[in-house]
Amino acid sequence: MLFRVLADFVMALHFVFVLFAVLGGFLALKWKRLAWIHVPAFLWAALIEFAGWICPLTYLETWLLKQNGAHAFQEGFIEHYIFPLIYPQELTRSLQVTLGVFVLTINIIIYGLLILRFYQRKG
Repeated sequence: MLFRVLADFVMALHFVFVLFAVLGGFLALKWKRLAWIHVPAFLWAALIEFAGWICPLTYLETWLLKQNGAHAFQEGFIEHYIFPLIYPQELTRSLQVTLGVFVLTINIIIYGLLILRFYQRKG
């Protein structure tokens, strides 16, 4: 039971990280200091996609699920709804690169707006 709770926690944390990496720039528009955390996060997320790597949280989730006997229990909310969002079955190498480009593009736009705001206020 403990491993299941820990696996669910790590899965939820992983999901929040993915959301933060993709959309956290919008938070940085409001709280500029958050950019110091967000920029490395979105660069890491893009690197994972471009390199075709597997996020270390994935290994931890898998290990925790195995410790709980993942093959022996029915899936819960996390496995049913969040897992497919993070790990779509259709994930191909080209989709990974597309996701990496998406993460970079959305964040370049957001930070471009942030920089533009900064210079408009200065001038």
